[in-house]
Amino acid sequence: MKARLLFLLLCLPLLLCACGGTVPAGPAEPAPAALEESPEPPPAPEAPDVPEEPPEPSEPTEATLAVCGDAMSHMPVTNDAWNGERYDYARIMAAAKPYVEAADYAVVNLETTLSGGPPYSGYPAFNSPDDLARDLKSLGFDLCLTANNHCLDRGFSGLSRTLDVLDEAGLRHVGTSRTQEEFDHNLAVADVGGLSVAFLGYTYGTNGIPVPKKHPYAVNVFNTDYLTTLSQPDWDRLAGDLETAKALETDLIAVMIHWGLEYKLTQNQYQEELADFLFQHGADVVLGGHSHVPQPMELRALPDGRQGFVCYSLGNFISSQTKPNTDVTAVLTLTLTRDNETGEAQVTDYAYVPLYMLHRAEGASPRFELVDVHAALEDEETEDALRQKLNGALETCHAVFGEERDAGKSTRKKRRPSRDGASV
Repeated sequence: MKARLLFLLLCLPLLLCACGGTVPAGPAEPAPAALEESPEPPPAPEAPDVPEEPPEPSEPTEATLAVCGDAMSHMPVTNDAWNGERYDYARIMAAAKPYVEAADYAVVNLETTLSGGPPYSGYPAFNSPDDLARDLKSLGFDLCLTANNHCLDRGFSGLSRTLDVLDEAGLRHVGTSRTQEEFDHNLAVADVGGLSVAFLGYTYGTNGIPVPKKHPYAVNVFNTDYLTTLSQPDWDRLAGDLETAKALETDLIAVMIHWGLEYKLTQNQYQEELADFLFQHGADVVLGGHSHVPQPMELRALPDGRQGFVCYSLGNFISSQTKPNTDVTAVLTLTLTRDNETGEAQVTDYAYVPLYMLHRAEGASPRFELVDVHAALEDEETEDALRQKLNGALETCHAVFGEERDAGKSTRKKRRPSRDGASV
């Protein structure tokens, strides 16, 4: 019995291993295959090379500059401007206003002083009312040339006060100076419709009045012999001034200059040589005055590839002069263009509007008035005597400035018959 019990005790672990506790796992299931990595997608086909479209070319910048001649106030004009309350020059100049206002910038030669008054005076020592400056501004002008043969008519004090009045009126100026510092920076850089233009101003002389020794900077005189023969330009000074202007890297450089012979309808060799020199040393535009009558204008191909423009004179803007053609003038409009791809700028076109300074008989009120030649010729109410004068003025403008540049010619209506049946 004990032997049997011992046998069972010995067999018990085997039984437990066979029937109890741990269940045999049986045949092992195959290990799951390792997760295969997803294959990389095939590369996308490369886009075909498409050339980039070039940027749209930048449009050129185009601007306009209006130019008028000599603004003078002889005493008959000054007296006529008085309306009982003020000196109304705006009325006298009104015909020019649409063309001056339409431009991006406008310049004029102020050939008088604003020395304070009354009393006022005309030739030979001009002193005009301050209202002239205010009315030039209201007409649309932005800058005045103040260097001319009458700028010292009332001495240095008159010159200085003239600039003070222009400052108060909001008119810039070039050609005369109140201080050495002003002289050292005596050029005007203007924004002309998006183009930068440097303006310089000069005169051939001062009617024999010496530039004050205490104020040698007062006037930009370009002749070294300005008190005598008026024939020796200061070439070094002109070249140096143009170098200074070029250093400013403006789009264009314009020189306003008082020169030439009075009452001559053509320029002389002296003016031509000066214009050539100014262009050679960097000027793009040369705007002349002093003759009191019209002189030619032209676009000129320059040796360095630039295109320059010169107007030798537009004659008087306003005056009471009576010599032949001193009543014929124009508003000149220059088209300035900058190629924004190359950065180059030049005068690309020009046109003018003929004007006539009407002098009515002494005692008439109003007596003086600028007349738009084409507009008056189209007006059925224009009297025949005036038509004759206007046609004469038109012929002078066409002969001197060129008929093809007459801005009114292309839009002028068919000429109307005058009261006597003649075509006008």
